[in-house]
Amino acid sequence: MTGFGSNPGRLTMKVYVPSKLPVKPPLVVVLHGCRQTPESFDTGSGFSKLATQRGFVLLYPEQREANNSQRCFNWFRPSAIARDRGELMSIRQMIEHACARHRIGRSRIYIAGLSAGGAMTSALVATYPDLFAGAAIFAGMPFGAARDAMSAIGSMRSGVSRREPREWGDLVRGVSPAARGWPSISIWHGTADGVVNPDNAMASISQWLEVTGLEEPAGRIRQMSWGTLKQWKSGDRLQLSFYSVRGLGHGLPRRFSSQKQRVADPYVLQSELSGPLELMRAWGLKL
Repeated sequence: MTGFGSNPGRLTMKVYVPSKLPVKPPLVVVLHGCRQTPESFDTGSGFSKLATQRGFVLLYPEQREANNSQRCFNWFRPSAIARDRGELMSIRQMIEHACARHRIGRSRIYIAGLSAGGAMTSALVATYPDLFAGAAIFAGMPFGAARDAMSAIGSMRSGVSRREPREWGDLVRGVSPAARGWPSISIWHGTADGVVNPDNAMASISQWLEVTGLEEPAGRIRQMSWGTLKQWKSGDRLQLSFYSVRGLGHGLPRRFSSQKQRVADPYVLQSELSGPLELMRAWGLKL
Protein backbone atom coordinates (compact mmCIF):
# COMPACT_ATOMS: atom_id res chain seq x y z
CA MET A 1 0.00 0.00 0.00
CA THR A 2 1.18 3.54 -0.75
CA GLY A 3 -0.16 6.95 0.14
CA PHE A 4 -1.00 6.01 3.71
CA GLY A 5 0.60 9.11 5.22
CA SER A 6 3.77 11.15 5.49
CA ASN A 7 5.63 7.97 6.56
CA PRO A 8 8.41 9.65 8.56
CA GLY A 9 9.96 6.27 9.39
CA ARG A 10 10.19 5.29 5.69
CA LEU A 11 8.56 1.90 6.24
CA THR A 12 6.64 -0.27 3.77
CA MET A 13 2.96 -1.09 4.30
CA LYS A 14 1.64 -4.53 3.31
CA VAL A 15 -1.93 -5.67 3.86
CA TYR A 16 -3.82 -8.92 3.45
CA VAL A 17 -7.58 -8.53 3.01
CA PRO A 18 -9.78 -11.64 2.80
CA SER A 19 -12.52 -11.63 0.16
CA LYS A 20 -15.21 -12.05 2.83
CA LEU A 21 -15.26 -9.84 5.91
CA PRO A 22 -17.86 -9.08 8.56
CA VAL A 23 -19.20 -5.58 9.15
CA LYS A 24 -16.57 -3.60 11.08
CA PRO A 25 -13.94 -6.34 10.93
CA PRO A 26 -11.04 -6.61 13.38
CA LEU A 27 -7.52 -5.53 12.42
CA VAL A 28 -4.45 -7.56 13.40
CA VAL A 29 -1.06 -5.85 13.10
CA VAL A 30 2.00 -8.14 12.96
CA LEU A 31 5.56 -6.81 13.33
CA HIS A 32 8.34 -9.05 12.03
CA GLY A 33 11.75 -9.55 13.63
CA CYS A 34 15.27 -8.97 12.32
CA ARG A 35 16.18 -10.71 9.04
CA GLN A 36 12.53 -11.52 8.42
CA THR A 37 10.10 -10.35 5.78
CA PRO A 38 6.31 -10.21 6.10
CA GLU A 39 6.13 -12.97 3.48
CA SER A 40 8.47 -15.40 5.26
CA PHE A 41 6.93 -14.68 8.65
CA ASP A 42 3.41 -15.12 7.31
CA THR A 43 4.17 -18.42 5.58
CA GLY A 44 5.65 -19.75 8.79
CA SER A 45 3.07 -18.32 11.18
CA GLY A 46 -0.08 -18.78 9.10
CA PHE A 47 -1.65 -15.45 10.08
CA SER A 48 -3.13 -14.84 6.62
CA LYS A 49 -4.87 -18.23 6.65
CA LEU A 50 -6.32 -17.35 10.03
CA ALA A 51 -7.44 -14.00 8.61
CA THR A 52 -9.35 -15.81 5.85
CA GLN A 53 -10.89 -18.30 8.27
CA ARG A 54 -11.83 -15.80 10.97
CA GLY A 55 -12.55 -12.64 9.03
CA PHE A 56 -10.01 -10.00 9.95
CA VAL A 57 -7.74 -7.62 8.05
CA LEU A 58 -4.02 -8.29 8.45
CA LEU A 59 -1.44 -5.49 8.42
CA TYR A 60 2.30 -6.12 8.10
CA PRO A 61 4.51 -3.04 8.47
CA GLU A 62 7.89 -3.85 6.89
CA GLN A 63 11.32 -2.49 7.72
CA ARG A 64 13.66 -1.50 4.88
CA GLU A 65 17.35 -2.33 4.67
CA ALA A 66 18.00 1.37 4.09
CA ASN A 67 16.83 1.97 7.68
CA ASN A 68 18.51 -1.06 9.26
CA SER A 69 20.86 -3.47 7.47
CA GLN A 70 19.35 -6.43 9.38
CA ARG A 71 15.78 -5.23 8.72
CA CYS A 72 15.20 -4.73 12.45
CA PHE A 73 12.71 -2.13 13.58
CA ASN A 74 14.75 0.54 15.37
CA TRP A 75 13.04 0.12 18.75
CA PHE A 76 16.20 1.31 20.55
CA ARG A 77 16.52 4.63 18.72
CA PRO A 78 14.66 7.46 20.54
CA SER A 79 13.95 9.33 17.30
CA ALA A 80 12.29 6.23 15.82
CA ILE A 81 9.87 5.66 18.70
CA ALA A 82 8.99 9.20 19.81
CA ARG A 83 5.29 10.03 19.81
CA ASP A 84 4.09 11.02 16.33
CA ARG A 85 7.58 10.67 14.87
CA GLY A 86 9.74 8.13 13.07
CA GLU A 87 8.84 4.48 12.65
CA LEU A 88 6.26 4.64 15.41
CA MET A 89 4.28 7.28 13.53
CA SER A 90 4.57 5.38 10.24
CA ILE A 91 2.95 2.35 11.85
CA ARG A 92 0.27 4.53 13.44
CA GLN A 93 -0.48 6.02 10.01
CA MET A 94 -0.74 2.54 8.49
CA ILE A 95 -3.26 1.54 11.16
CA GLU A 96 -5.34 4.67 10.60
CA HIS A 97 -5.27 4.14 6.82
CA ALA A 98 -6.35 0.51 7.17
CA CYS A 99 -9.14 1.48 9.57
CA ALA A 100 -10.54 4.05 7.13
CA ARG A 101 -10.15 1.95 3.99
CA HIS A 102 -11.59 -1.28 5.42
CA ARG A 103 -14.03 0.19 7.97
CA ILE A 104 -12.32 -1.54 10.87
CA GLY A 105 -14.10 -1.87 14.20
CA ARG A 106 -12.05 0.58 16.25
CA SER A 107 -12.48 -1.43 19.44
CA ARG A 108 -10.98 -4.53 17.78
CA ILE A 109 -7.41 -3.59 16.83
CA TYR A 110 -4.75 -6.07 17.96
CA ILE A 111 -0.99 -6.15 17.61
CA ALA A 112 1.70 -8.82 17.90
CA GLY A 113 5.44 -8.58 17.34
CA LEU A 114 8.46 -10.87 17.41
CA SER A 115 11.93 -9.91 18.70
CA ALA A 116 12.63 -6.38 17.41
CA GLY A 117 8.98 -6.34 16.36
CA GLY A 118 8.08 -7.31 19.91
CA ALA A 119 10.13 -4.44 21.28
CA MET A 120 8.40 -2.09 18.83
CA THR A 121 5.07 -3.49 20.01
CA SER A 122 6.03 -2.45 23.54
CA ALA A 123 6.73 1.07 22.27
CA LEU A 124 3.42 1.30 20.40
CA VAL A 125 1.36 0.11 23.37
CA ALA A 126 3.23 2.42 25.76
CA THR A 127 2.69 5.41 23.48
CA TYR A 128 -0.79 4.72 22.08
CA PRO A 129 -2.50 2.50 24.68
CA ASP A 130 -6.03 3.50 23.68
CA LEU A 131 -5.44 2.31 20.10
CA PHE A 132 -5.28 -1.41 20.91
CA ALA A 133 -7.60 -3.98 22.45
CA GLY A 134 -4.84 -6.55 22.82
CA ALA A 135 -1.08 -6.89 22.36
CA ALA A 136 1.37 -9.80 22.29
CA ILE A 137 5.14 -9.45 22.74
CA PHE A 138 7.11 -12.49 21.55
CA ALA A 139 10.78 -12.69 22.60
CA GLY A 140 10.81 -8.90 22.91
CA MET A 141 12.09 -6.18 25.21
CA PRO A 142 10.57 -3.83 27.79
CA PHE A 143 9.89 -0.28 26.70
CA GLY A 144 12.88 1.99 27.33
CA ALA A 145 15.40 -0.85 27.63
CA ALA A 146 17.99 0.84 25.39
CA ARG A 147 18.78 4.15 23.73
CA ASP A 148 21.27 3.09 21.04
CA ALA A 149 22.41 0.01 19.14
CA MET A 150 25.23 -0.92 21.53
CA SER A 151 23.07 -0.83 24.65
CA ALA A 152 20.36 -2.73 22.76
CA ILE A 153 22.74 -5.58 21.91
CA GLY A 154 24.03 -5.73 25.48
CA SER A 155 20.53 -5.77 26.95
CA MET A 156 19.35 -8.44 24.56
CA ARG A 157 22.24 -10.77 25.32
CA SER A 158 22.71 -10.26 29.05
CA GLY A 159 19.35 -8.93 30.18
CA VAL A 160 18.45 -5.32 30.82
CA SER A 161 20.16 -3.32 33.54
CA ARG A 162 18.45 -3.79 36.88
CA ARG A 163 15.70 -1.29 37.55
CA GLU A 164 13.06 -1.06 40.23
CA PRO A 165 9.49 -1.72 39.07
CA ARG A 166 8.65 1.94 39.66
CA GLU A 167 11.43 2.96 37.27
CA TRP A 168 10.12 0.65 34.57
CA GLY A 169 6.65 2.02 35.06
CA ASP A 170 7.86 5.61 34.93
CA LEU A 171 9.27 5.02 31.44
CA VAL A 172 5.76 4.22 30.19
CA ARG A 173 4.02 6.93 32.20
CA GLY A 174 6.52 9.41 30.82
CA VAL A 175 5.14 8.98 27.29
CA SER A 176 1.48 8.43 28.23
CA PRO A 177 0.88 10.38 31.44
CA ALA A 178 -2.87 10.72 30.80
CA ALA A 179 -3.58 7.08 29.95
CA ARG A 180 -6.80 5.83 31.53
CA GLY A 181 -6.47 2.18 30.65
CA TRP A 182 -4.32 -0.43 28.96
CA PRO A 183 -4.98 -3.23 26.50
CA SER A 184 -4.73 -6.85 27.49
CA ILE A 185 -1.04 -7.74 27.12
CA SER A 186 0.64 -11.13 26.74
CA ILE A 187 4.38 -11.70 26.99
CA TRP A 188 5.93 -14.80 25.44
CA HIS A 189 9.46 -16.13 25.85
CA GLY A 190 11.29 -19.42 25.37
CA THR A 191 13.44 -20.69 28.22
CA ALA A 192 16.17 -21.63 25.69
CA ASP A 193 16.23 -18.27 23.87
CA GLY A 194 19.89 -17.56 23.08
CA VAL A 195 19.27 -14.26 21.27
CA VAL A 196 17.09 -12.30 23.70
CA ASN A 197 17.83 -13.26 27.30
CA PRO A 198 14.68 -14.51 29.09
CA ASP A 199 15.45 -12.03 31.91
CA ASN A 200 14.05 -9.40 29.56
CA ALA A 201 10.64 -11.03 29.77
CA MET A 202 10.74 -10.66 33.55
CA ALA A 203 11.57 -6.97 33.15
CA SER A 204 8.61 -6.57 30.77
CA ILE A 205 6.31 -8.24 33.28
CA SER A 206 7.61 -5.96 36.03
CA GLN A 207 6.98 -2.94 33.81
CA TRP A 208 3.40 -3.77 32.91
CA LEU A 209 2.45 -4.94 36.40
CA GLU A 210 3.60 -1.60 37.75
CA VAL A 211 1.85 0.41 35.04
CA THR A 212 -1.45 -1.43 35.46
CA GLY A 213 -1.30 -1.36 39.27
CA LEU A 214 -1.23 -5.13 39.70
CA GLU A 215 0.78 -7.04 42.28
CA GLU A 216 3.14 -9.82 41.21
CA PRO A 217 1.94 -12.33 43.89
CA ALA A 218 -1.66 -11.92 42.68
CA GLY A 219 -0.93 -13.82 39.48
CA ARG A 220 -2.40 -17.26 38.94
CA ILE A 221 0.17 -19.88 37.92
CA ARG A 222 -0.72 -22.88 35.77
CA GLN A 223 1.74 -25.62 34.89
CA MET A 224 1.12 -26.67 31.30
CA SER A 225 2.55 -29.50 29.23
CA TRP A 226 4.52 -26.89 27.20
CA GLY A 227 5.72 -24.76 30.14
CA THR A 228 4.24 -22.23 32.57
CA LEU A 229 1.37 -19.78 32.16
CA LYS A 230 0.93 -16.98 34.68
CA GLN A 231 -1.99 -14.58 34.46
CA TRP A 232 -3.14 -11.45 36.26
CA LYS A 233 -6.68 -10.06 36.25
CA SER A 234 -7.89 -6.53 36.81
CA GLY A 235 -11.35 -7.16 38.22
CA ASP A 236 -12.95 -9.69 35.90
CA ARG A 237 -10.74 -8.72 32.96
CA LEU A 238 -7.56 -10.56 32.02
CA GLN A 239 -4.89 -7.85 31.95
CA LEU A 240 -1.51 -9.58 31.70
CA SER A 241 -0.34 -13.05 30.71
CA PHE A 242 3.14 -14.59 30.67
CA TYR A 243 3.81 -17.65 28.52
CA SER A 244 7.14 -19.24 29.48
CA VAL A 245 7.66 -21.95 26.86
CA ARG A 246 9.97 -24.74 28.03
CA GLY A 247 12.90 -25.47 25.69
CA LEU A 248 11.84 -22.94 23.03
CA GLY A 249 14.59 -20.96 21.33
CA HIS A 250 14.29 -17.50 19.79
CA GLY A 251 11.10 -17.29 17.83
CA LEU A 252 7.34 -17.64 17.58
CA PRO A 253 6.00 -21.00 18.81
CA ARG A 254 3.73 -22.90 16.42
CA ARG A 255 2.49 -26.41 15.75
CA PHE A 256 3.33 -27.16 12.13
CA SER A 257 0.99 -29.05 9.83
CA SER A 258 3.46 -29.29 6.92
CA GLN A 259 7.19 -29.34 6.18
CA LYS A 260 6.78 -26.22 3.99
CA GLN A 261 5.60 -24.23 6.99
CA ARG A 262 8.43 -25.63 9.12
CA VAL A 263 11.20 -24.39 6.80
CA ALA A 264 9.55 -21.13 5.71
CA ASP A 265 11.07 -19.00 8.46
CA PRO A 266 13.84 -19.90 10.94
CA TYR A 267 12.19 -17.78 13.64
CA VAL A 268 8.90 -19.69 13.66
CA LEU A 269 9.63 -22.72 15.82
CA GLN A 270 8.02 -26.09 16.36
CA SER A 271 6.14 -26.17 19.66
CA GLU A 272 3.26 -27.92 21.34
CA LEU A 273 1.84 -24.43 21.93
CA SER A 274 0.68 -22.50 18.87
CA GLY A 275 1.11 -18.78 19.48
CA PRO A 276 -1.14 -17.62 16.60
CA LEU A 277 -3.99 -19.95 17.59
CA GLU A 278 -3.70 -18.95 21.24
CA LEU A 279 -3.96 -15.30 20.24
CA MET A 280 -7.11 -16.04 18.25
CA ARG A 281 -8.65 -17.56 21.37
CA ALA A 282 -7.49 -14.79 23.71
CA TRP A 283 -8.65 -12.03 21.35
CA GLY A 284 -12.00 -13.64 20.62
CA LEU A 285 -11.31 -14.05 16.89
CA LYS A 286 -13.43 -17.15 16.51
CA LEU A 287 -14.38 -19.28 13.53
